[in-house]
Amino acid sequence: MPSAPVPLPPHEAALVRSRLETLGLPGMVDIHTHFMPARVLDKVWAYFDRAEEAFGRPWPIAYRTGDDERVETLRAFGVEAFTALSYPHRPGMAQWLNAWAADFADTHPDCLRSATFFPEPGASAYVREAISSGARVFKVHVQVGAFDPNDPLLDDVWAALEESGTPVVIHAGNGPAPGEHTGVAGVRALLRRFPGLVLVVAHAGMPEYREFLELCVAHPRVHIDTTMVFTRFTEELAPFPSELRDLLGEMGERVLFGSDFPNIPYPYLEAVDSVIDLAMGEQWTRDVLRENARRLFRLDDAGATRRPPQS
Repeated sequence: MPSAPVPLPPHEAALVRSRLETLGLPGMVDIHTHFMPARVLDKVWAYFDRAEEAFGRPWPIAYRTGDDERVETLRAFGVEAFTALSYPHRPGMAQWLNAWAADFADTHPDCLRSATFFPEPGASAYVREAISSGARVFKVHVQVGAFDPNDPLLDDVWAALEESGTPVVIHAGNGPAPGEHTGVAGVRALLRRFPGLVLVVAHAGMPEYREFLELCVAHPRVHIDTTMVFTRFTEELAPFPSELRDLLGEMGERVLFGSDFPNIPYPYLEAVDSVIDLAMGEQWTRDVLRENARRLFRLDDAGATRRPPQS
């Protein structure tokens, strides 16, 4: 059964926009949001509904609404561009998810055209097709997919992504639950083989924050996102070490805001405030909430779905 609804602040959208206005920002970019076919999202929500059994604590879904309502919610928050991240858990899903995500982005111009893949025969062909069709970001979930990112079936996939410079949001950390292939070692090995990959480490690599930040230091095209990090929920589960704050500040140009919307167990406002409350300086905060993502995805007035130049 779903957990009790998350109490949301009255006038939450106005509160989020007021934070942006105080920082002098016209809006923000959220690079880690989830839109996917209804029957897939229902299964994701069912997983979180059982979170107390798996993690020992409830994980209610704060924004359990339909696609259109969730898009309007993000827009009301002042989100200028967002993603439709999805991820397969078995062969034969990725192409279907990519087709759905492409249609979704065509219908919602502020959505970055998103795609995914799985280690399977034909992955190289459909990934190259997605790139040529304008995919702006890929999502890889090592824990859910239960695969080694260095699987030989993915060699040409990574080569295509390195060649095109298309960012890949990769969930490879051991949080909230470890998998057979999670952890920094697999990503480190991947970058030895494909050092030009543009990776965005989801959840800042939680809980291996230090190891993934050190990966950023060693690889200038590796980024992290703030998804769920620094919030009260995650601080109780996997606190961000205070001794890493200086390094986080130094990586400022490669830190991107992400929320995990709609699958968060607290208000969106808290995700925004958790970044602001780090008090790393107004420019650092502006960059994280907006400017770094606009630079990475080459966003301009033409909109989120415009295909960037190939690098």
